Amino acid sequence: MRVFSLGLGLAFILLFGMNGCSKKSTNGAAVTMHWDRDMCERCKMAISERKYAVEVVNPKTGKVYKFDDIGCAVLWFDEEHIPWKNQAKIWITDAKTGKWIDARTAKYTDDSITPMAYGLAAFTEKTFPGGHQAHDLKYATKMIHTIEKLNQEKLKNEQTGGAPR
Repeated sequence: MRVFSLGLGLAFILLFGMNGCSKKSTNGAAVTMHWDRDMCERCKMAISERKYAVEVVNPKTGKVYKFDDIGCAVLWFDEEHIPWKNQAKIWITDAKTGKWIDARTAKYTDDSITPMAYGLAAFTEKTFPGGHQAHDLKYATKMIHTIEKLNQEKLKNEQTGGAPR
């Protein structure tokens, strides 16, 4: 009987302990990022660059997915065939302040050195740097897909020994 009680107690600890590990958002807000420990959902790199981090919140479950670059988030939506993509709350860090902002309304520049080399940095209207052209998320998404297509072609050419285009 004692072994059964210990086993049951251990099962409860594991059950409730694992539940605490689930990354859930409250009301679609961004959750705390554990810099250098949280891993990008797509590429599995540690998220350390505070200027380009992204969090995606599933609107139905509140589960939070973390990314090191907006490029990883955009490609993850496509690769994983996420049905709630258009309803997802997407947070990105403002490249100037480091505060979480809405990625759908952010203004993007396309000339930054970013973790996955997509070059996109997000800003609010107030923090947007002068002398840059402002882009929206639709433009950023198109740019990410174009860069990824070029990367895939380059990789294919390197693997087959073909000449780059």
